[in-house]
Amino acid sequence: MMEAREYIESGILELYVFGILSDTETEEVSAMAEKYPEIKAEILSIEKAVISLSFSMSPYLSAANYDRIRTQLLAKHGVEEGVVEMKPRSNVALFIGWAAAIVLMIGVGYQYTQLDAVKEEVVVVKAENSDLEKELNSLEIDKQKTESVLAIIRDDNNTVVALGGQAVSPESKAKVYWNKETQAVYIDAAGLPEPPEGMVYQVWALKLNPLTPTSIGLLEDFKANEARLFNVNSTGEAEAFGITLEPAGGSVSPTLEQLYTLGKV
Repeated sequence: MMEAREYIESGILELYVFGILSDTETEEVSAMAEKYPEIKAEILSIEKAVISLSFSMSPYLSAANYDRIRTQLLAKHGVEEGVVEMKPRSNVALFIGWAAAIVLMIGVGYQYTQLDAVKEEVVVVKAENSDLEKELNSLEIDKQKTESVLAIIRDDNNTVVALGGQAVSPESKAKVYWNKETQAVYIDAAGLPEPPEGMVYQVWALKLNPLTPTSIGLLEDFKANEARLFNVNSTGEAEAFGITLEPAGGSVSPTLEQLYTLGKV
């Protein structure tokens, strides 16, 4: 199950949906989707988000508005539907003028109502378009971040250090991606539990003889970082890496009783 969660959080599913993976990688994702229902569900979720960006709607103007307004205006003037009161010939001009006024009122009322409806629809569509634009921008930013992180992780110059769980949390694990050329260090903390309120994970680069820990960063905003991938400070010739749980803001030296993961280079 952890394999599927790590696979989802790696960012490869977004690249799969965007169609920018190699044939080999595409086949790998398809195989994983068949093996893990949660991966297939995540792919469908991403596809729905992308499809929603092309959704648009047009204002629908009901023809029933005309009959409703017409009936109300005629009733206001005491004229029943389908009934025309006959007047003496001398009042024909008056009747024609009255009828023309009724028709004009109907037309003006109808146009006003339709204009008001259109304005409301325009406001709704603008708001929806704004939301869609924000979602598109967010997806583009996430895509760029994912591509950047994947490029770093897949760099052949990286030294990958696996950190195993310790006594306080045997099930915990993490990975360190250390590029000795650029000195970039990334921590994959997907295997760590969410820290308690007021606590933060702190990463240490260790010299083993004598044991000398050096803090290289905090895994802050842990909950907000869905990918659980953190960039920390560069390090020198580290011989091991460890992650401890410390009070918010970090500690000067590691609290060994709260050592969650440890691994040698």
